[in-house]
Amino acid sequence: MTLLNNHRTRCRRLGVAATAAGLLAALLTAGPAVATPDPGDSQATSQKVSKSEAAEARAAIANGETPGQDEIVHSENIEPVANIPKDTLAGTNSDLAFQGKYAFAGNYDGFRIFDISNPKSPKTVSQVLCPGSQNDISVSGDLLFLSTDSSRSDNSCNSTTQPATEKSSWEGMKVFDISDKRNPKYVAAVETACGSHTHTLVPERKNVYVYVSSYSPSASFPDCQPPHDGISVIKVPRKAPQKAKIVNFPVLFPGSGPDGGGNPGGPTNPGVSKTTGCHDITVLPSKDLAAGACMGDGILFSIKDPENPKIIDQVQDNVNFAFWHSASFNQKANKVVFTDELGGGGAATCNAATGPNRGADGIYDIVGKGDKRKLVFKSYFKIPRYQADTENCVAHNGSLIPVKGKDIMVQAWYQGGISVWEFTNSSKPKEIAYFERGPLSTTSMVTGGSWSAYYYNGYIYSNDIAKGFDVLKINDRRTDPAKWERLRELNVQTQPDYFD
Repeated sequence: MTLLNNHRTRCRRLGVAATAAGLLAALLTAGPAVATPDPGDSQATSQKVSKSEAAEARAAIANGETPGQDEIVHSENIEPVANIPKDTLAGTNSDLAFQGKYAFAGNYDGFRIFDISNPKSPKTVSQVLCPGSQNDISVSGDLLFLSTDSSRSDNSCNSTTQPATEKSSWEGMKVFDISDKRNPKYVAAVETACGSHTHTLVPERKNVYVYVSSYSPSASFPDCQPPHDGISVIKVPRKAPQKAKIVNFPVLFPGSGPDGGGNPGGPTNPGVSKTTGCHDITVLPSKDLAAGACMGDGILFSIKDPENPKIIDQVQDNVNFAFWHSASFNQKANKVVFTDELGGGGAATCNAATGPNRGADGIYDIVGKGDKRKLVFKSYFKIPRYQADTENCVAHNGSLIPVKGKDIMVQAWYQGGISVWEFTNSSKPKEIAYFERGPLSTTSMVTGGSWSAYYYNGYIYSNDIAKGFDVLKINDRRTDPAKWERLRELNVQTQPDYFD
């Protein structure tokens, strides 16, 4: 492990060049898996880079400009305290959710539950094999929600891959009963148009509403027809989750053309994703607000009526944003941080060739009142350390660190690691801490790094695609007040009012 006190020394010049209801999930221990996940459920893990790029990566390591292969480096104010490698679930690690003393970690092959009562020594409680990328995950009370965004033969946890061109194929939301953390039970499934890439909970006392984000329709897909310009809204009764059903499909991008009213993408806007749905939505229930990252568009909308969300404002960035990926509010709900997942998470974009404004965060102020509020661009933020051309690196999932009067968040950057940064001044964001590993390979682009990095009850938790579950502690006067803010539950896309 290497401790780097001055991150400026890291800057370099690289990179120019069965039925669902009542079904018991396959519950695993440390023994062998009961089924083999399909290759189609996992991201591509290796791709050769050019000889010159590989040579640059090796030279940067030799010169101390980037960490060595698998070497850990971090700022002096962050301390890595635990790492739990992947176990039975060998697929890509994905998102995280939290409840009490438990962390729930998604994986393309299913999900894993950790006991984090002692953050320095997390213990595996259970592992559930249920293949179906991405297995985006969230929890509310005794219910766990899992997104399936790969075409499957059926909705069971024993399903296999099947082409989306076949009408019988299934994609959508799965619901588990987690009242017994050691024995989660699969209790419901709801098929949704184009599957469920991600989802967002809008919890109420008796019901949980689920906003399902999905995209990329095709005329050849019977269950994913264009235009796909909205989101599925599922209503799940807490006491009868088996009755979960779609209650609305609100159109977020109305338009007269066959593709709706979202960003047309190329050739009109070269290098920009065409909007055919949303990738991710973050809700702020205490303010009846939501922010949507929808491929070629960023949106702000009202969720006063959760079954009928209403658009307030819509923005585009056809210069520097390629794919609007996720969104985070600040605590006062007068700012939104949108992320651009340039390269889809599988490319090297943290380099000089890409620059500081692409594959970055975009900070927007919310100005005005009520339905006249507008999103106003202020600045970009990107990690200030170049990464090797064998490292996938781009802005990804993060959360607020709750400090009154300050806007601070922790964020995952795949193989760019984890960054803690402040945007109290929307026009002048700055990094205040970081943690990362060196490249997984110096000859190939191997997908890895932190998928999600979230702050929960005094610690930072990260789900690393390849290396497993990381726990870190930040010790900094700017973030220390957050240690006193405690939550009973955290789904980052259901953003809490930390100080209520």
